[in-house]
Amino acid sequence: MTPTPQGRVLIVAGSDSGGGAGIQADIKTVTALGGYAMTAITALTAQNTHGVEAIHEVPPEFIQHQMRLVLDDIGADCIKLGMLHSAAVIEAVAETLDNHAAGIPVVADPVMVAKGGAALLQGDAVQALRHHIVPRASILTPNTHEAAALAGMEVTTRDQAAHAARALATLGPEAILLTGGHLEADDAVIDLFLHGENTLDVFQHPRIDTPHTHGTGCTLASAVATGIAQGLDMRAAVIRARHYVYEAIKAAPGLGGGHGPLGHGHTVAPFN
Repeated sequence: MTPTPQGRVLIVAGSDSGGGAGIQADIKTVTALGGYAMTAITALTAQNTHGVEAIHEVPPEFIQHQMRLVLDDIGADCIKLGMLHSAAVIEAVAETLDNHAAGIPVVADPVMVAKGGAALLQGDAVQALRHHIVPRASILTPNTHEAAALAGMEVTTRDQAAHAARALATLGPEAILLTGGHLEADDAVIDLFLHGENTLDVFQHPRIDTPHTHGTGCTLASAVATGIAQGLDMRAAVIRARHYVYEAIKAAPGLGGGHGPLGHGHTVAPFN
């Protein structure tokens, strides 16, 4: 008998036609961890492991319509925000959160650039993201490049990453998980988790030498959201999510000639 999914996660993000990131990675992650995934698609992308070739925008009003119908009927235990490509979309999503999702935890992944280098956030939308989304986040999950753009500072070392995390925390989110895959460290990936009363946890794992890391940020944020939706405290949700992503990178199927997808079918126990 198939277990009943536990933990409703509404994902507000873009679609990746190659299946490695975006909505597709989010759904796979939530499902693998035993949750129930729902979606409000913000944009369609034409892409593969070599990069993004085109983006088709979804009107902000239709994004709101998707969110409202899901929230008013099924409800959500956590909301995960991914690619919000324009100021108009950001403002529309923030308005819907206020009017239809009060009290629901929000995991915000400030997606700005695809793995292949394509811009997924319009240049004039960074300030909108800072003003409308960052303060509403229960946890913000930027990589070093995104943290640098949001905090307005260089982030290449662990000390700079810690400084950026503290600067972002002043904008209002309850916690920051700053992923350090691009930090200056030869043999380890270092992530910083700022939470509680300015508590900074430093997590690290060995760096895996592989090109197949497309969608790691989306996957991590959705894994955190699933844990929160299932009742884990934030730190436990982060720890399980990092473990899931690490194992998924190791299980990558090796598809495509560029940055390939993770092995999302790898599972970890939903509540440990």
